[in-house]
Amino acid sequence: MKSFFFLFSGIILGLWISWPGIIFQKKWQCFFNIIKESKNEKLSLKAALAVSPKFLIKGESNDNASKLRIVSDACFR
Repeated sequence: MKSFFFLFSGIILGLWISWPGIIFQKKWQCFFNIIKESKNEKLSLKAALAVSPKFLIKGESNDNASKLRIVSDACFR
């Protein structure tokens, strides 16, 4: 039980350090708006500016984790 507590608190603390805006409701609305607009194939300017040039030039993989990181960086930072 003690190890579960440390694991869970470590995950929460790590997410908060990486994305300090993750605890605010307004930032979550931004996150869901970008996802909703991407389903309609519209690209938010905020999300477009969050994409690193390395991602575009080198053609890194377009897996779900990379997409989640880009949207999270755009809204939660």
